[in-house]
Amino acid sequence: MEWDYINPFTLPVTPQAADIDAYQHTNNAVYVQWCEKVGWAHSEAMGLRMADYQRLDRAMVIRHGEYDYLLPSVLGDALTLGTWIVASDGKLTMERRFQLIRQHDGATLLRGRWHLVCIELSSGKPRRMPPEFCHTYLPAMVRS
Repeated sequence: MEWDYINPFTLPVTPQAADIDAYQHTNNAVYVQWCEKVGWAHSEAMGLRMADYQRLDRAMVIRHGEYDYLLPSVLGDALTLGTWIVASDGKLTMERRFQLIRQHDGATLLRGRWHLVCIELSSGKPRRMPPEFCHTYLPAMVRS
């Protein structure tokens, strides 16, 4: 597989019957759900879980999401979804990227990007990233 960046955090995914739309392709909303799933799995693998977000009263939330749907997937396709953190100001914002690859031919089906902002959970207002976020997310950052 040819990834856009080195060392992706990956998650295998396979479209199930409930994921297929009237065109007999995986519904676009399913791709968005998979991106959320791999993003959380990546964060948890680095050691930041929802309980940590709640304890710190901080969270990285999506301010803007973009998805380029390049090719369809169908029922049963073996796919691999990769993600990376590619940018951060180390204070308030971060960018996460996604790439979905079909395993049998290496074709990229989707590229996505999230612009994230750190908020205080109790108020919903933007707040500086706590040191725990910086110590976890910044070393994992891949240069774009």
